[in-house]
Amino acid sequence: MTWNNNGSGPQSPWGSGGNAPQPPDMDKIFNLARQKLLSKMPGGQAWPAVLVVAFVLWMATGIYVVGADEQGVVVRFGRYVETTDPGPHFHLPYPIEAVYTPQVTQIQRIEIGYRTRGRTNTEVPAESLMLTGDENIIDIDLSVQYRIQVGGAANFLFNVRNPGDDPHNTVRNAAESAIRQVIGRNDIDTALTTGKEKIQTNTRVTMQEILDSYKSGIEIVNVQLQQVAPPQEVIHAFKDVASAREDRERSINEAQGYKNDIIPRAKGQAAQVIQQAEGYKATKIARAQGEVNRFLALLEEYTKAPEITRTRLYLETIEEVLGKAKKVVMNADTSHGVLPYLPLTSTRAAPPAATTQQQPTQGAKP
Repeated sequence: MTWNNNGSGPQSPWGSGGNAPQPPDMDKIFNLARQKLLSKMPGGQAWPAVLVVAFVLWMATGIYVVGADEQGVVVRFGRYVETTDPGPHFHLPYPIEAVYTPQVTQIQRIEIGYRTRGRTNTEVPAESLMLTGDENIIDIDLSVQYRIQVGGAANFLFNVRNPGDDPHNTVRNAAESAIRQVIGRNDIDTALTTGKEKIQTNTRVTMQEILDSYKSGIEIVNVQLQQVAPPQEVIHAFKDVASAREDRERSINEAQGYKNDIIPRAKGQAAQVIQQAEGYKATKIARAQGEVNRFLALLEEYTKAPEITRTRLYLETIEEVLGKAKKVVMNADTSHGVLPYLPLTSTRAAPPAATTQQQPTQGAKP
């Protein structure tokens, strides 16, 4: 591009002056480059080189890397081809093939019956209120944790509606269906007291069966009941029922404790009485057996020498009877006349002394 002169020397948009530097003519430069390139294209080497470079760059777009927490899903013209593991891979460049890399180890969480906003929870009655097996209404909130199954990335991408936008809808629908089905098989007392753990397990199993039937590629990691309560309108009546149930359980436990205390004690006393009776029985039997044996031995001796045995028995009996008594033995000669013995040394009343008159026997000394 040139600028017109008005007779006063060269002019330019940057100022005046004949010696001022002129800017480069860009139109002239572009035209020369275009003419040079066009002159070489029919028989020169520039066009094949451009094609080779473009092809190499196009093929390089097929290189992709799958992260450690991802799986690569390769599709060819929109149809599933293969699933690749973490690491570098290659696929035919777009538009022939494309690759998706969903995260398979990331655990997602959804809420059923409530929504958490900051530190506050907002109830969603349409999800939380359901009917129990005994036709009572119960309010249940639960949270569900899930992730993509190992090897299930393709199913997750192609069998779940809008998986990249909101996969929670599929899991939420399955969770609502499963929890209502499980609660419908249990009565309200079981759901409020001892059946929570079983309800969680059955809900997780039922959800997994539903999702597997649709080949969703989703794995349920955990189902946690956050709240199990009667509706707000009747919660006070249910609290009274729960208090009465606790009182009943406490009374049963106290009675069971008393039973566990008194029965072993009674059994111990009974065993003690039985042992004492057994001991008394054994003692009586042994004593009777001893007396029988002694009588038999005495009978044998009596058979051999009746007179001697009779005398010995008499003396032993007298010794046993009079062994501890105060007594005076007098013969027949001194037993007539004045009483020869007066117990003056005793200051207290004492039983009269036994007096025995014994006839002297032959060979015996008085």
